[in-house]
Amino acid sequence: MGGARRAWQARPASLGRSILSGCRASTPGMMTGEGLRRGMDIRLRHTPLPLRIAAPIVAGLIFLLAWWLVTSFGSIPATLLPSPGTVVGRLGRELASGRLWAPIGVTITEAAAGCLLASVIALPTAYLIAHVRLAEATLAPYLAASQAIPAVALAPLLVIWVGYGMRPVVLLCSVMVFFPMVLSTVLGLRSIDREVLDAARVDGAAGAQMARWIEWPLALPATLTGVRNGFTLSITGAVVGELVMGGNGLGQRLAVQSQSSDTTGLFTTLIVLCVLAIAIYLGMTFIEWLVNPFASSPRWYRLTHPHHEK
Repeated sequence: MGGARRAWQARPASLGRSILSGCRASTPGMMTGEGLRRGMDIRLRHTPLPLRIAAPIVAGLIFLLAWWLVTSFGSIPATLLPSPGTVVGRLGRELASGRLWAPIGVTITEAAAGCLLASVIALPTAYLIAHVRLAEATLAPYLAASQAIPAVALAPLLVIWVGYGMRPVVLLCSVMVFFPMVLSTVLGLRSIDREVLDAARVDGAAGAQMARWIEWPLALPATLTGVRNGFTLSITGAVVGELVMGGNGLGQRLAVQSQSSDTTGLFTTLIVLCVLAIAIYLGMTFIEWLVNPFASSPRWYRLTHPHHEK
């Protein structure tokens, strides 16, 4: 055991890759269990790419067609439901004039900062909960209780505590996404096959080495899923924060447009928020695909070294 431990300390990366290679293997009798291999097989059964692209486009076109049909008969006043053409025209003018870009940048900055702050606290907390029963028994009830507090009720307290500006909005975003990140990461850490961990311990892994080379790589898909969902949710947190606490982002635009009964402007801002959420979701999904530890080799490396011999 002492020799194996010294070998692990001498080259942890190569041993970590060998453990992951064992996780990719599908031959019976390998160190990974049947349950882990079945889970990997399910994960690797992706929906065909053309269908993933075409399905949301078709659904969006159907929605736009239904929207246009409802407004074309004139039974609903334009002040209540503007036509798609009116909304798209307004959106194009505001993008061309540059009035939308600054609020978009502010909202993205607030959401990204809140998501980053939540990640810095949520990931170590999740690791602690996954490994220490006392931490789970102590923290889990409070984490669950935090989800029962409405964001609009917490926002005034944040204003009192830290004042107006971007800071309370960032804090509100981090509070909203903290629990989903913790939950997803804990699930990923606890889903690792115990045979994999036992094999790593036989090779001498322990403590920080086990976490760095075995646990976090294998829990990475679940962790990134939590970050992806959290980043998307943090957009909502930024908007809610600005609606309650003020600011210079898209939430403030929604508040002004609502007070002035600018229905077309409201639809324009909502469309921008939907597009932002979709872009973030797709971007994080692409990152998950690049760093998937169950792939035969790192996809980011294959993309950056297309002529490398496989």
